[in-house]
Amino acid sequence: MSGGTKQLALVIGAHGGIGRAVADRLRTNDIDCDVIGFTRESVPPIDLKSETSIENAARFVSEQVAEIRLVFVATGFLHDEAFVPERGLRHLNREHMLKSFEINAVGPALIMKHFLPLLPRAGRSVFAVLSAKVGSIGDNRLGGWHSYRASKAALNQLVRTSAIELKRTKPEAICVALHPGTTDSRLSAPFAKAGLDTQPPAVVAERLVAVLRALSQKDSGSFRDYSGATIPW
Repeated sequence: MSGGTKQLALVIGAHGGIGRAVADRLRTNDIDCDVIGFTRESVPPIDLKSETSIENAARFVSEQVAEIRLVFVATGFLHDEAFVPERGLRHLNREHMLKSFEINAVGPALIMKHFLPLLPRAGRSVFAVLSAKVGSIGDNRLGGWHSYRASKAALNQLVRTSAIELKRTKPEAICVALHPGTTDSRLSAPFAKAGLDTQPPAVVAERLVAVLRALSQKDSGSFRDYSGATIPW
C-alpha cells in the first residue's frame, strides 16, 4: 500500500458496507494504489458459490501491470429472508448451516487458493479476510448463533493454515483474519441494541486500514480486531 512502483489493492465484496468503505478509503488515501473492487456484478464478477468465477477473476488480476500488495475479502453471511441466527440447538437447520459454511468458509478458502499465489514473492503484501469475534471458540460465553460461529471458526482455521503454507514461498506476505467490530450495516441492523458500540462503515474502514498498515510478517496467521488487538482462537 506504499512504495515507489504502482501497487494494486483488491477488495472482494466491494458491494457491502465495509467493502465499499474500505475501497473508498484506499482510493482516497493511497495515491500510488490502484483499487479493483469485485462483486457478483463486477466485470469480471466474483460469486463465492462459483469457483470458476473466482478463478477467472484471479486470471484477470494476474494480467494487470502492477504489484498486488493487498487482497481484502469483505464477504460474509449472517442472515437473510429465510434464515436468522439460531438461539439454540433446536433451531439448527441443515440448509442454513450449509449456506453459512459455503459463504463464510468455503468461498474465502477458494479465494485463498486462487489469489494467494498472485502475491509477489518479495516485499510486503497482505491478504486479509473479515471474520467475527463470535467465531472465537475461546471467547464464546453466550452460545447460540451456531452456524455463523462455526463457519467463522472454520474460516479462522483456514487463515491460520494458509498463513503457514504461504510463509514457505513468500516469507514477507501476511495472511490474517480481522474482526471489524459491530458496523452500522444491513448485516447487523436486525441485531442492533441500545448502547452497542455500532460504528458507521467509514469509521470501520479507517480503523481496519490502520490495522493493515501496522501489520508485520510476525502477525501473519493471527486473528485481530479493529484496534489491532489479538483475539483468542
